Amino acid sequence: MQMLKRLEIVGFKSFARKTTLDFSSATTAIVGPNGSGKSNVAEAFRFALGEQSMKSMRGKRAEDLIFGGSHSVSRANRASVAIVFDNPDIGGRRPFKIDFDEVAIERVVHRDGTSEYSINGSRVRLRDIEELLAGANSGETGHQIISQGEADRILMASARERRAMLEDALGLAIYEFKKQEAQRKLEKTETNIAQVESLRRELAPHLRFLERQVEKLERTDALRIELANAAQTYFATEEAYLAAEKRTAYEAAQAAAARLAQTAVELAAIEENATTDAEGARRLATVRAAEAGVEKAAAARAELARELGRVEGALHAAKQRSARIAREPYAKVSREDLLALAEEAQRQLEAPMESGALRAALDSLSKAVRAFVDRFISNDNVLMADEEQAAYALENERAALLEREAQLADEQDQRRSALARSREALAAHDETGKEMRRRLLERAEAKAHEEARVERAQARLRELAQMEEMLELEKRDTVALAGLAALSYEPLPGLPQEEREAQAARRRLVERLRIRLEETGGTGEDVRQEHKEASERETFLARELEDLAKSADGLRSLAQELDAELAKHFADGLARVNASFGEFFAILFGGGHARLTLEESDADADEEPVPSGHDAVLRQGIEIDVALSKKKVRSLVQLSGGERALTSIALIFAMSQVNPPPFLILDETDAALDEANARRYGDMIESLAKKSQLIVITHNRETMRRAGILYGVTMGGDGVSKLLSVKFEDAVAVAK
Repeated sequence: MQMLKRLEIVGFKSFARKTTLDFSSATTAIVGPNGSGKSNVAEAFRFALGEQSMKSMRGKRAEDLIFGGSHSVSRANRASVAIVFDNPDIGGRRPFKIDFDEVAIERVVHRDGTSEYSINGSRVRLRDIEELLAGANSGETGHQIISQGEADRILMASARERRAMLEDALGLAIYEFKKQEAQRKLEKTETNIAQVESLRRELAPHLRFLERQVEKLERTDALRIELANAAQTYFATEEAYLAAEKRTAYEAAQAAAARLAQTAVELAAIEENATTDAEGARRLATVRAAEAGVEKAAAARAELARELGRVEGALHAAKQRSARIAREPYAKVSREDLLALAEEAQRQLEAPMESGALRAALDSLSKAVRAFVDRFISNDNVLMADEEQAAYALENERAALLEREAQLADEQDQRRSALARSREALAAHDETGKEMRRRLLERAEAKAHEEARVERAQARLRELAQMEEMLELEKRDTVALAGLAALSYEPLPGLPQEEREAQAARRRLVERLRIRLEETGGTGEDVRQEHKEASERETFLARELEDLAKSADGLRSLAQELDAELAKHFADGLARVNASFGEFFAILFGGGHARLTLEESDADADEEPVPSGHDAVLRQGIEIDVALSKKKVRSLVQLSGGERALTSIALIFAMSQVNPPPFLILDETDAALDEANARRYGDMIESLAKKSQLIVITHNRETMRRAGILYGVTMGGDGVSKLLSVKFEDAVAVAK
């Protein structure tokens, strides 16, 4: 199959004008006199295929590849060479792994030394060219281009260079490309692994810090639950106690009031019967006036006691709020707590009312919400100032009330003394004397005793009311810290049979838990969110690291598999090349033998250990062992120039037979052959042309005779190479 279609040259070396060579024959010969520029055709191929060595193209710098001009033709600013291949689809496969029926590889060089590469007009990298050619068995070592004077390049190359040429000829370069690509990916993966590990190391301390903070918040949550549970028991017990005490105090007040009324009636009857004269009536009026004064003083003192209880409750609440502000600024109470409290209150309020006790809890909850909102929207400093000002005003009011209470107490005592004197006077006026006085004093004392009982019962009721108010304040403070769970309890059916000290201990526990919870700060939702994000980041990085590690392991396995494949195919190809090499060598030399051998390691004990397995095979270079039938040869340097040329030809042809390249360019490799060897060379060309397209640059008539197409290259006085179509006879004449 003929893949090479044409070569297009513009401004390259001596080809100043566009020159096109069509290759429609298995063998094409290019002939012309020395200096005409025919070898520039071979170098144009080398240039387009990505050759980087200027020496290989007989130049020192990029400008040497561009037509330099002459007396009649101006110099070019760029040189371009395009090789066009046929790329048919045969059974779903193409020679070049690109979905085009024709593949044009072009390289352009500018006078500043920069090169541009393209495939079918699209800019590509040199590596893309190399990979495309490697897939079609046209590698970068240039084994398919053998120029004049370097036919024995493969012979004189180093063992490692020779191995690379052989791998290229065997079509194994694609494995090297895949291996290099895997190695690049592995290096990039290892770099990514290092970066991810670095990110994890940077994240780890912060994550540990956040974990400790979250642990504190979890302890705070546990403390909040503990407070809610303790508060439920305390509130339920206190409500039951207050309810029972209120009933007892109310009943005592009712009973004392009833007894007081009865005693008052009895005392009035005695006083009515004590005397009927004018003096007696006057004295009785004095008693009645004294009694009214005592009752008035008692009423005033009771009203003052209620007011004093109110002021003392408000003062206690203000002091408690001030202390709480000092311990924990309200600004730390999070918006989430407020929203949760409001939402829970809304849900509770929307629920159906089942009993008065549920209703009472909701009333308490509503008060707590309002108080919480009032505090939350205030500034800490303003709150503190307001609370201190309120406490100061309440202190002044309390002092005034206490002073007034002392005055009323003195006044009440004075009125009671006056009442006692009036009653004694009334009793003394009565004729009955002692008996009347005894009865009057007895009832008066009974009345005073019942009045004291009524006053104590009312004072107890006021005290209980103050305790209820304090309980509501405690509920609000607790709800602000523990949430509505603190109020999620059922009223107790009765008062627990226990000492009051047990409830005092519960109150102290609730207060301690509130203080501890205030000291921990808010809910820490920002810390929780940051911890969540950091944890998710750590999880992502750990998963990324695991994926990268798996990818790295896969790439290492791929590299090992490629090494194994490369070693296997290389060993197989080496055996086949040796078979053909020996055969061609015997034909050209009329006997003898030649073969390729793996380089032996000469590492001594002080050097690094010699690799084993596939790696050892892949590192070994190639040595050439030849033996002539009529000449003893110890090394290749002992061969003459002609012998080296024949050996090189035999080896090149052998490699081409094993894995034929799409085309093979032979630049005057037959120059040193005599007539007999020229015929053998011609036979080998005909055999080789069955597997690869041949472009032979030659002066040899026998070689020309084997070509299907002849191109003649001439150069005029303007220094520009021209391509001519010549007949075979004319070509022979030009070659002479």
